[in-house]
Amino acid sequence: MKFYVTRHGEAVWNVHNKICGRTDVELTDKGKEQASQLAERVGEYDIDLIICSPLQRAHETAKTVADRWQIPLQIDERLIEQNYGIFEGKDRQDEGFLANKRQFAYRYPEGGESMMQMAYRVYGFIEEVKKKYPDKNVLAVCHGGVCRIIRSYFADMTNDEFFHYYKENCQIEEYEL
Repeated sequence: MKFYVTRHGEAVWNVHNKICGRTDVELTDKGKEQASQLAERVGEYDIDLIICSPLQRAHETAKTVADRWQIPLQIDERLIEQNYGIFEGKDRQDEGFLANKRQFAYRYPEGGESMMQMAYRVYGFIEEVKKKYPDKNVLAVCHGGVCRIIRSYFADMTNDEFFHYYKENCQIEEYEL
């Protein structure tokens, strides 16, 4: 079974280098174009099912691909981006955000989620996909933080590699489940 992962197209806050997290921001025109280009590239793969985050930037990206190839699409809450608490909407270079990002067991202040909490839900998602769809190739359309966690499921990463891991919009990674 192949497990493919991609990040949504460019969102409005990506342009302004703002932390999106669970804030439901829309795709830019460029993000919509990236989603269309992704849909064309997906033709090179044998995808049976697309599962995406409920946030509109991921859902719209996934729907563009699903509609192009008539691939079934499901939404799974476990693929939602990390809750960054008080840092949602702030600059990605905010010192408090970057300090918090290095503390994997620390919850982001004011209702945020820790990396470990996010890993728990995302790893559970991967395990379920492996069990439920052993003979299918699945594409997950999600967010940068979720992509980072998925990468750590398949590859050992140092803390520094994990911290610096970055997934470009609509770039596909392939894993074997």
